[in-house]
Amino acid sequence: MIKEENKDAFLKVIETNKGIIYKVSRAYCYHDEDRKDLIQEIIIQLWNSFSKYNDQYQLSTWIYRIAINVAISFYRKNSVRNNMTTQLTSAVNFIDDSHTKELEDDIALLYRFIHELNSLDKALMLFYLEQKTYKEIADILDISETNVATRIGRVKKVIKQKFLAINK
Repeated sequence: MIKEENKDAFLKVIETNKGIIYKVSRAYCYHDEDRKDLIQEIIIQLWNSFSKYNDQYQLSTWIYRIAINVAISFYRKNSVRNNMTTQLTSAVNFIDDSHTKELEDDIALLYRFIHELNSLDKALMLFYLEQKTYKEIADILDISETNVATRIGRVKKVIKQKFLAINK
Protein backbone atom coordinates (compact mmCIF):
# COMPACT_ATOMS: atom_id res chain seq x y z
CA MET A 1 0.00 0.00 0.00
CA ILE A 2 1.47 3.37 -0.90
CA LYS A 3 1.74 6.06 1.76
CA GLU A 4 -1.27 8.13 0.64
CA GLU A 5 -3.57 5.09 0.67
CA ASN A 6 -2.08 4.09 4.02
CA LYS A 7 -2.77 7.59 5.37
CA ASP A 8 -6.37 7.57 4.16
CA ALA A 9 -6.99 4.10 5.60
CA PHE A 10 -5.44 5.15 8.90
CA LEU A 11 -7.56 8.30 9.13
CA LYS A 12 -10.67 6.22 8.47
CA VAL A 13 -9.70 3.77 11.24
CA ILE A 14 -9.13 6.64 13.68
CA GLU A 15 -12.42 8.29 12.79
CA THR A 16 -14.33 5.02 13.14
CA ASN A 17 -12.71 4.10 16.46
CA LYS A 18 -12.14 7.49 18.09
CA GLY A 19 -14.53 6.53 20.90
CA ILE A 20 -12.04 3.93 22.12
CA ILE A 21 -9.26 6.49 22.24
CA TYR A 22 -11.43 9.02 24.09
CA LYS A 23 -12.62 6.46 26.65
CA VAL A 24 -9.11 5.29 27.42
CA SER A 25 -7.82 8.85 27.74
CA ARG A 26 -10.69 9.83 30.03
CA ALA A 27 -10.07 6.84 32.28
CA TYR A 28 -6.37 7.65 32.63
CA CYS A 29 -6.34 11.46 32.71
CA TYR A 30 -8.25 13.94 34.84
CA HIS A 31 -7.32 17.15 33.13
CA ASP A 32 -8.25 18.15 29.58
CA GLU A 33 -4.70 19.09 28.62
CA ASP A 34 -3.36 15.74 29.81
CA ARG A 35 -6.15 13.99 27.89
CA LYS A 36 -5.20 15.85 24.71
CA ASP A 37 -1.56 14.86 25.16
CA LEU A 38 -2.50 11.24 25.75
CA ILE A 39 -4.82 11.15 22.73
CA GLN A 40 -2.04 12.54 20.58
CA GLU A 41 0.42 9.96 21.92
CA ILE A 42 -2.03 7.12 21.29
CA ILE A 43 -2.61 8.26 17.70
CA ILE A 44 1.14 8.51 17.09
CA GLN A 45 1.67 4.97 18.38
CA LEU A 46 -1.24 3.68 16.31
CA TRP A 47 0.28 5.31 13.22
CA ASN A 48 3.71 3.83 13.99
CA SER A 49 2.15 0.38 14.33
CA PHE A 50 -0.42 0.65 11.55
CA SER A 51 1.66 -1.13 8.93
CA LYS A 52 2.20 -4.01 11.38
CA TYR A 53 -1.51 -4.59 12.10
CA ASN A 54 -2.38 -8.28 11.84
CA ASP A 55 -5.94 -8.65 10.56
CA GLN A 56 -6.17 -11.95 12.41
CA TYR A 57 -7.23 -9.80 15.38
CA GLN A 58 -10.21 -7.47 15.61
CA LEU A 59 -9.24 -3.91 14.85
CA SER A 60 -10.83 -2.68 18.08
CA THR A 61 -8.78 -5.18 20.11
CA TRP A 62 -5.59 -3.96 18.44
CA ILE A 63 -6.52 -0.32 19.11
CA TYR A 64 -7.41 -1.07 22.75
CA ARG A 65 -4.12 -2.86 23.34
CA ILE A 66 -2.07 -0.01 21.97
CA ALA A 67 -4.20 2.67 23.67
CA ILE A 68 -4.03 0.94 27.07
CA ASN A 69 -0.27 0.36 26.82
CA VAL A 70 0.34 3.98 25.84
CA ALA A 71 -1.98 5.18 28.61
CA ILE A 72 -0.19 3.09 31.22
CA SER A 73 3.19 4.42 30.10
CA PHE A 74 1.83 7.97 29.99
CA TYR A 75 0.30 7.55 33.45
CA ARG A 76 3.54 6.24 34.93
CA LYS A 77 5.60 8.98 33.30
CA ASN A 78 3.29 11.70 34.58
CA SER A 79 2.55 10.24 38.02
CA VAL A 80 5.59 11.92 39.57
CA ARG A 81 4.50 15.30 38.23
CA ASN A 82 0.89 14.73 39.28
CA ASN A 83 1.88 13.67 42.79
CA MET A 84 3.52 17.04 43.26
CA THR A 85 0.18 18.83 42.94
CA THR A 86 -2.19 19.05 45.84
CA GLN A 87 -5.18 16.77 46.19
CA LEU A 88 -7.33 19.85 46.49
CA THR A 89 -7.04 20.51 42.76
CA SER A 90 -8.69 17.18 41.96
CA ALA A 91 -11.43 17.69 44.51
CA VAL A 92 -12.27 21.16 43.21
CA ASN A 93 -12.97 19.77 39.73
CA PHE A 94 -15.86 17.78 41.15
CA ILE A 95 -17.16 20.21 43.77
CA ASP A 96 -17.85 22.76 41.04
CA ASP A 97 -20.26 20.32 39.33
CA SER A 98 -23.00 20.93 41.95
CA HIS A 99 -25.29 22.56 39.37
CA THR A 100 -25.41 19.43 37.20
CA LYS A 101 -27.85 16.58 37.47
CA GLU A 102 -27.38 13.79 39.99
CA LEU A 103 -26.50 11.27 37.29
CA GLU A 104 -23.73 13.48 35.96
CA ASP A 105 -22.38 13.82 39.50
CA ASP A 106 -22.38 10.05 39.91
CA ILE A 107 -20.59 9.60 36.59
CA ALA A 108 -17.99 12.18 37.59
CA LEU A 109 -17.47 10.37 40.90
CA LEU A 110 -17.20 7.04 39.13
CA TYR A 111 -14.46 8.38 36.86
CA ARG A 112 -12.72 9.90 39.87
CA PHE A 113 -12.75 6.52 41.60
CA ILE A 114 -11.57 4.79 38.43
CA HIS A 115 -8.77 7.33 38.12
CA GLU A 116 -7.56 6.30 41.59
CA LEU A 117 -7.18 2.65 40.56
CA ASN A 118 -3.96 1.04 39.40
CA SER A 119 -3.36 0.79 35.67
CA LEU A 120 -4.69 -2.73 35.13
CA ASP A 121 -7.82 -2.16 37.19
CA LYS A 122 -8.51 1.06 35.28
CA ALA A 123 -8.37 -0.86 32.02
CA LEU A 124 -10.62 -3.59 33.41
CA MET A 125 -13.26 -1.10 34.52
CA LEU A 126 -13.08 0.75 31.23
CA PHE A 127 -13.87 -2.45 29.35
CA TYR A 128 -16.45 -3.54 31.91
CA LEU A 129 -18.32 -0.25 31.53
CA GLU A 130 -18.21 -0.74 27.80
CA GLN A 131 -19.95 -4.09 28.36
CA LYS A 132 -17.12 -6.18 26.96
CA THR A 133 -17.34 -9.85 27.83
CA TYR A 134 -14.79 -11.32 30.22
CA LYS A 135 -13.35 -13.25 27.28
CA GLU A 136 -12.94 -10.07 25.22
CA ILE A 137 -11.30 -8.31 28.16
CA ALA A 138 -9.01 -11.26 28.77
CA ASP A 139 -7.98 -11.30 25.11
CA ILE A 140 -7.29 -7.56 25.01
CA LEU A 141 -5.29 -7.51 28.26
CA ASP A 142 -3.73 -10.94 27.77
CA ILE A 143 -4.84 -12.27 31.16
CA SER A 144 -7.13 -15.17 32.10
CA GLU A 145 -10.92 -14.85 32.21
CA THR A 146 -10.83 -15.97 35.84
CA ASN A 147 -8.41 -13.17 36.66
CA VAL A 148 -10.69 -10.70 34.87
CA ALA A 149 -13.74 -11.85 36.83
CA THR A 150 -11.94 -11.82 40.17
CA ARG A 151 -10.39 -8.40 39.70
CA ILE A 152 -13.60 -6.82 38.41
CA GLY A 153 -15.48 -8.19 41.40
CA ARG A 154 -12.92 -6.72 43.80
CA VAL A 155 -12.84 -3.34 42.04
CA LYS A 156 -16.64 -3.12 41.99
CA LYS A 157 -16.67 -3.76 45.73
CA VAL A 158 -14.08 -1.02 46.36
CA ILE A 159 -15.95 1.49 44.20
CA LYS A 160 -19.26 0.63 45.89
CA GLN A 161 -17.68 1.23 49.30
CA LYS A 162 -16.40 4.62 48.13
CA PHE A 163 -19.87 5.62 46.91
CA LEU A 164 -21.40 4.47 50.21
CA ALA A 165 -18.80 6.44 52.20
CA ILE A 166 -19.63 9.62 50.31
CA ASN A 167 -23.39 9.17 50.68
CA LYS A 168 -23.28 8.70 54.47
